Amino acid sequence: MIEIFTDGASSGNPGKGGYGIIMRLKGTNYEKTFSQGFRLTTNNRMELMAVIVALEKISKPNQEVVVYSDSKYVVDAVNNNWIYGWQKKKFEKVKNPDLWIRFLKVYKNHRVKFQWIKGHEGHVENERADRLAVQASRSDLLSIDTDYENHNTKLL
Repeated sequence: MIEIFTDGASSGNPGKGGYGIIMRLKGTNYEKTFSQGFRLTTNNRMELMAVIVALEKISKPNQEVVVYSDSKYVVDAVNNNWIYGWQKKKFEKVKNPDLWIRFLKVYKNHRVKFQWIKGHEGHVENERADRLAVQASRSDLLSIDTDYENHNTKLL
């Protein structure tokens, strides 16, 4: 089983942002971390982007995965099956449709369960993922969240 701990951060919302990921092969000492910062984005985009990128890092299909996230936005959308209703309506009037479409493409490749955890409550991996996300958002080398910036150029 692969355990994934994710977090997103945004300084200003929108503003500079980043995500942090910890991936672990359960029952082993094998662990990897990932993070990336963006010059203009939102917290919800970074929460979702973290999950997407983590799932995209899994090279073998049909893996058993547990994603731990403090984002009710992400966890509830999946666990309450809202995402399928949004998909049927072609993501009309849904924020971040580009990321939800990308999420569905990778989500279907694995057996994924989501577990919500309360943020900033001392959960070791959540705190580490948060530090990775914040550090990435403060980097001098920030990426461009192209879809967000293309649709929100008035904010630049």
